[in-house]
Amino acid sequence: MEIVTPTDAARHAGTKYRSILVAARFARMVNELPKERQVQLEQAHGYKKLTTLALRKLAAGDLSFRELRRRRSEV
Repeated sequence: MEIVTPTDAARHAGTKYRSILVAARFARMVNELPKERQVQLEQAHGYKKLTTLALRKLAAGDLSFRELRRRRSEV
């Protein structure tokens, strides 16, 4: 079992909370890919779980992201 500490994950995302959000979003995106592509990613990186893959890629600095501000809805 691999362990990714919050410090490792936050190194490239700024805060540990943002790093978890980024990793979760990436894992969801990979989950939406066709099954064949998911298997290719898992075999290429050697991870069975998508969340582990996402956290490892974030800790290594392989994920790039940008934060979008939400618009406030007017009532």
